[in-house]
Amino acid sequence: MKHIISPSVLAADFANLGNEIEKINNSQADWIHLDIMDGVFVPNISFGFPVIKYIKKYAKKPLDAHLMIVNPDNYIEKFHEAGVEYLTVHYEACTHLHLTLQKIRSCGMKAGVAINPHTPVNLLSEIINELDLILIMSVNPGFSGQKFIPNTYNKIAQAKELLQQKNANAIIEVDGGIDLYNAPRLYEIGANALVAGNTIFMSNDPINTIKQLKCE
Repeated sequence: MKHIISPSVLAADFANLGNEIEKINNSQADWIHLDIMDGVFVPNISFGFPVIKYIKKYAKKPLDAHLMIVNPDNYIEKFHEAGVEYLTVHYEACTHLHLTLQKIRSCGMKAGVAINPHTPVNLLSEIINELDLILIMSVNPGFSGQKFIPNTYNKIAQAKELLQQKNANAIIEVDGGIDLYNAPRLYEIGANALVAGNTIFMSNDPINTIKQLKCE
């Protein structure tokens, strides 16, 4: 599987959001990552549907939405209507996770599950074959610019092993503290997709940084 880069627009310059999206369009990035926060599940608020629809209007890459919210089932159809193609919910936020995944897929979107740093990978065992994507948080969700948690390497290896055991084909995505130094090792251990925010948007040359992060 090729290496996937999903720049997180949470770190973009929102005063020049159109230009920031155009940079992603003109780069080797594969997706555009949307961090959706409600101030309840995580201690921060990001942006909602008007901004997502604006991004979709200009984006030439698939939208990869990560919901850090409570009651995500209430909004699944709206994310589909807004043009999201990959929709990821948190294991910790879903009481009936299997039903949530079915609902995402019934809308025609790819279904993902995110796990926080303290959540064991093996808790995904019973639903692994329902997943298109596993998002391993390498920082505590809620704020950009945090330091990468080293135990993430072990969790990636565990996720890869679980996928092999269950004959499943989900993408392993990693989010938080991704940079040019840890990206090669993350791919080597088994990650397929990396989310990067500050590393890309604070770079003097975001397009070249995306190219370097792909490690291809």
